Amino acid sequence: MAAKVPPPAVTPEGGGAPDNGFERGSGFTADSGAVFDNGAEPDTGAVLGSGVVLDSGNSVPNRIQAVTELRLGRIIAAAIALLVTALIIYQIAINQTFRWDLVWLYLRDIVVFRGILWTLLLTFGSMALAIVMAVVLALMRRSDNPVLRTIGGAYVFLFRGTPIYVQLVLWGLLSVLWPRISVGLPFGPEWFSFSTQDLITAFWAALLGLACNEAAYLSEIVRAGLDSVDAGQSEAAYALGLTKWQTLSRVVLPQAMRVIVPPTGNETISMLKTTSLVVAIPFTLDLFYATSAIGNRLYQPIPLLLIAAFWYLVLSSVLMLGQHMLERKFGRGIAVSG
Repeated sequence: MAAKVPPPAVTPEGGGAPDNGFERGSGFTADSGAVFDNGAEPDTGAVLGSGVVLDSGNSVPNRIQAVTELRLGRIIAAAIALLVTALIIYQIAINQTFRWDLVWLYLRDIVVFRGILWTLLLTFGSMALAIVMAVVLALMRRSDNPVLRTIGGAYVFLFRGTPIYVQLVLWGLLSVLWPRISVGLPFGPEWFSFSTQDLITAFWAALLGLACNEAAYLSEIVRAGLDSVDAGQSEAAYALGLTKWQTLSRVVLPQAMRVIVPPTGNETISMLKTTSLVVAIPFTLDLFYATSAIGNRLYQPIPLLLIAAFWYLVLSSVLMLGQHMLERKFGRGIAVSG
C-alpha cells in the first residue's frame, strides 16, 4: 500500500497549536467526502498526521491479497481418517454377529430400563455420600491436629492404593468377616446387635464400597479447591467476626467451587461406568449385569453388550451436558486470558 505524504500543518491565528488535519472540528470529517484544511480531498484513504494511510474500502493499486495456503499433508490425513472411519462403520453394519435385530428388540426391554434406574441410583447415591466424606477428609488433612491429619492421609493412601474391584469383593464378604454388628460400650457390655447380612444388603454394600473409594479421590479435589482460595479471605472473614464454619461455608467454599466442580463432574461420569463392577459384591440389578444376564440366556452376549454400551453412552452424554452447565454457572466472572 503506497505511503502518502501528510498535508502541511496549518497554524491557526492566535498562535495556537498546528492543526494536523485529523482533529474533529478542524476541517476534517469522517465520511467519504472528507475535506482537509487546505481544501484537498483524500482519494482512497484518510491521511493521519503520522503519514499512515487508512484504507476506506476502495480498490487500492498493488494491494496484497491474502491467499490460504494449500496444506497437502492435512488434506491427506483427513482423507485417510475419513476412509478408515467409513470402513469401520461399514464392517460393523454388515457383520451378522452383532445381530442388530436383537439389539433393537432388547434396547427398550423393561429389564434394561430397570437396570438403568438402579445404575443411576447407585451413581448419585454413592457420589452424594462420597462428597460428604470427601469434605470431612479434606478438612482432616488440612487440620493442625496431627492425629486427624494422619488418619485422613492413611485413609486416602489405603483406598487410592488398592483396586476398586478388590474393595468391592471385600464389601461383599463383610458378613463373612463380621457376621454380627454390635452396639455398646467399647470393650464393655453389648447393648444390641444386628445380623450383618440383614443390615448391609448387596445394594448397600455396593453403595458404601463405591462411596468409600470415591471419597479418597474427591478429598484431594476438595483439598486442592480449598487451597486455591487465598488465605487473606479467611483472615478477613475472621476479622469481621465470622466463625470458622461461617467462613468455610460462606466465604471459602463458594470460591473453591469453581475449582472443585469440573473434576467432580468427571468423577461422576467415571462413577457411572464404575457401577458395572458391582457384580463383584454381587449386585445383580445394575445395567451391566441385567444385559449380561439376558445375553447369557440367549447365548448372544455381543448384542446385549452393545445395548449396555449404548445406554452408558447416552447417560454419560447427559451428565456431560449437566457438567458443562455447572461449569458455566460457577465460572461466571472469571476472566479468561488469551
